[in-house]
Amino acid sequence: MGGKSPKEAEQKMEQVLNAWRTLAAEKSFGGMTLKEFEAFVVTSRAKRQLVADLNNQLAEAITERDESDDVVEGKIKLVVAGVVADPTEGSNSALYQEMGYTREADRKSGLHRTKHKEPDTK
Repeated sequence: MGGKSPKEAEQKMEQVLNAWRTLAAEKSFGGMTLKEFEAFVVTSRAKRQLVADLNNQLAEAITERDESDDVVEGKIKLVVAGVVADPTEGSNSALYQEMGYTREADRKSGLHRTKHKEPDTK
């Protein structure tokens, strides 16, 4: 229904259907009977239900994905701790770095010394 929101389109569809059914059920409009128009309404309702079902499935899938990501995040912590603890790898290894972490040898100490500039006396 053009520029109308789905909710507005649904309300208009139901309004026209109810008015036609209540006030002029035996008449034809727009080249169709009430029964023929109702067939279009049934199709529209079915598509609306499909959208609602798919939205519910999407919401459920997103929740399940997020829960799965949380499990994987916990497993990543275990893997990284294992890499750090491994005597042939450790926190200075290329493996550790390629996993997205900063090698211990590349970390800055955190101590920052600023040089004080003497004021110009000229």
